[in-house]
Amino acid sequence: MIAARLPIQRPLGAKLLLVDAQGAITHVPRSHFAGLLEPGDLVVANDAATLPASLRGIHVRTGAPIEVRLAQRRTLDPADVHEFVAVVFGAGDHHARTEDRPPPPALAPGDALDLGPARATIVKLLGHPRLVALRFEGSARSIWAALARHGRPIQYAHVASDLALWDVWTPIAGTPAAFEPPSAGFALDWRMLAELRARAIGFATLTHAAGISSTGDAALDRRLPLDEPYRIPEATARAIARTRRRGGRVVAIGTTVVRALEAAAAADGRVHAGDGTATQRIGPGTRLAVVDAILSGTHEPGSSHYELLGAFAGERTLQAADRELEARGYRTHEFGDSVLVFSEALATAASRAAAA
Repeated sequence: MIAARLPIQRPLGAKLLLVDAQGAITHVPRSHFAGLLEPGDLVVANDAATLPASLRGIHVRTGAPIEVRLAQRRTLDPADVHEFVAVVFGAGDHHARTEDRPPPPALAPGDALDLGPARATIVKLLGHPRLVALRFEGSARSIWAALARHGRPIQYAHVASDLALWDVWTPIAGTPAAFEPPSAGFALDWRMLAELRARAIGFATLTHAAGISSTGDAALDRRLPLDEPYRIPEATARAIARTRRRGGRVVAIGTTVVRALEAAAAADGRVHAGDGTATQRIGPGTRLAVVDAILSGTHEPGSSHYELLGAFAGERTLQAADRELEARGYRTHEFGDSVLVFSEALATAASRAAAA
C-alpha cells in the first residue's frame, strides 16, 4: 500500500474494501458505504475533536530543543487538563520519520519544560526514557489558551505540508478530546448521514479520547493503545439496545468506537451510558459483545489498529484482504482509503438460525 500524502479527508475516488461475514472480499467506492448496510442497522461514530497536541519547546535544565506529544488524559472533564502522559522527542519536526527522530535529553522528575506560552514539569518517567507524566502550571483556562495558540496537530512524515486543525477535525467534531484524529470518521459527510437516514439506518455518537498511533520506538509502540477515557450518551446507549433488540447490526466508525463500546459492555454485555476508560487491547482473542462491523482505515500488519481487526475476521481473511489492498493500490494512513469488515460471528449466528 502507498501512503496518502495529501490532507484531503474525502478525496474523489476514495476506495472501500468490503469483507463480509463469510470472508468474501469486494471493492466499491467509499461513497457507497450506506448502501452496504441494511434498514435497522446502527452506525456509531466518535465525535471527539482533535487537540493541537504537539508542542515544541525547550528542556530548561539543558537548554535542548524538544517536541512534546500529548498522548493521554485521565478524564474528558475540561477542567481536568493539568496532567497528561506525553511522548517527548529531541530536536526536529514531523518532516523526519518518527523512527528517525532523536531522543530527548535525559529526562528526570522535576525537570521544567518551556512550551511556548505554557510551562510544564515532569512528574515521573513511565518506564521508558521518552514517556513521561507531566503537569502544566496555571489555570485550566490558561492551559487551553496555550494549547490553542502554540500547539499543532500531531503529524507524521508521510504528509509534508503542515496540518491545520481543520484538516484533522471530522465533520462531526465536538468536544476537544482526541490526541490524533478519529480518522475513520473522515469518510462521513452530511450527504452520507442524510442517506443513512433515508435508508432507515440509525446514527449515534460517543466521545473517545483517541490516542497516538506511533511513537517511533518499537518497545513503546507495543504499549499502545494507552488507556483512553470515553463518554457514551444516554441516547446512544438506548439506540444500541434498541438495535440489538430488533436484530439490527451495530457498525463502528473506527477502532476507538469499538474500544469504547466494548469497554462499556464489559460487565454484562450491555452498553451503559456515562464516562469510563477503555483499558483493554482488542485482538484476535477478543469476543465482541456489541460491535458487528467496523469501518476503518487501512492499517499495516503489526499495528494495534490492525490487531483489532482480528476480533472481526480470521488471519487468513485479513491476509487475503492485505493482498487485495496492495494489488488495488489502496492508500494507507489517516487520509487514505477504507475497509469495512463484518464480524465472522454474524455468519455463525446466521447458520445457527437457519439450522434451527
